[in-house]
Amino acid sequence: MARKADPFDIEVTPELIVRAYRAGIFPMSEDAEDEDLFWVSPEWRGIMPLDGFHASKSLRKAMRKSDWDIRVDTDWDGIIEGCATVGEDRSTTWINGTIRGVYGELFRRGVAHTVEVWDGADLVGGLYGLAIGAAFFGESMFHRKTDASKIAMAHLVERLNAGGFKLLDTQFITPHLASLGGIEISRADYEDRLAQALMSDGDWGALDGSA
Repeated sequence: MARKADPFDIEVTPELIVRAYRAGIFPMSEDAEDEDLFWVSPEWRGIMPLDGFHASKSLRKAMRKSDWDIRVDTDWDGIIEGCATVGEDRSTTWINGTIRGVYGELFRRGVAHTVEVWDGADLVGGLYGLAIGAAFFGESMFHRKTDASKIAMAHLVERLNAGGFKLLDTQFITPHLASLGGIEISRADYEDRLAQALMSDGDWGALDGSA
């Protein structure tokens, strides 16, 4: 179920975005050129069970051999640009100027976060999302080198488990996410899990030994 929102009737603010996620809905746009947003509440919701992440044998091998650096929250602009770039893994993007602006402000407020995969001075993959209560709402990911987005997701799951998070929302399920253990649940099941996750606070910095 989706409802188109007229930006002239409702101002899209960081506060509105947070309220929407807490209510189980999220915004999207038709494409990068359309500044309008619509609200989405899927009948079937994608999640990544935090105790069910699946790293294939080849991914585990790649993680052991990789000398890439994992960083968090250091390059918002690089991550959002990577996620919004049309390439071999996407033919279009829903990340428009409105999304960039309001989520950029959420990043500055410490609500939005990034996981970044660096090969030397090059950002080769990563993801971003919102941490609200003990729920993390994954928004988008990208890769410029094989396995970079999978390694970012593996780090995200490790970080969320360390911080006591209870829910990792992926919105929808793609073959990429399904290969890592992602599943679909009903809207009612999702809303129950979300309500439980919002009753406590996750610690995004626990893996680093800092709040």
